[in-house]
Amino acid sequence: MKNNTIKKAYTEWLSADEMHRESKKWSSELKFAKDEQKFLNTMIQDYTLDLIDVKIFDEVKRVVDSLSQAEKNLVEIFKKVQLHENQILIMVDEVDQINMENAYLETHAELKKEIQDYFVDYRASKTKIFKIISNVMKKKKQKRLLS
Repeated sequence: MKNNTIKKAYTEWLSADEMHRESKKWSSELKFAKDEQKFLNTMIQDYTLDLIDVKIFDEVKRVVDSLSQAEKNLVEIFKKVQLHENQILIMVDEVDQINMENAYLETHAELKKEIQDYFVDYRASKTKIFKIISNVMKKKKQKRLLS
């Protein structure tokens, strides 16, 4: 006798207001990250000559590549969040569209996970580049003091 079990994943049923607030928060965080990335790019450009030092070049290249990828990913995620925000009407139109409402909830959960993963990777890269540039700045300062 076969035992056919159906595994269902339970998704948290959030109100339309809660999802709207969360989507707005995501937009705000992503906009801030975009501004932050502009700052990081400027900082990298300002210290390019110091960053191409043979001793740290490989590490710098990996971090800069991951920041560039994060910048590209941010654009795509931001588009998804905007589209998601625009589709909130599905949840508040007082029309029972169970399949569409469930799809919206699934999309919301997927976006939440994608944004969390994005920020984990982005913050790790950002921390690494700050440490590298901080060390470069310290070395430059020491050289000036010794001169």
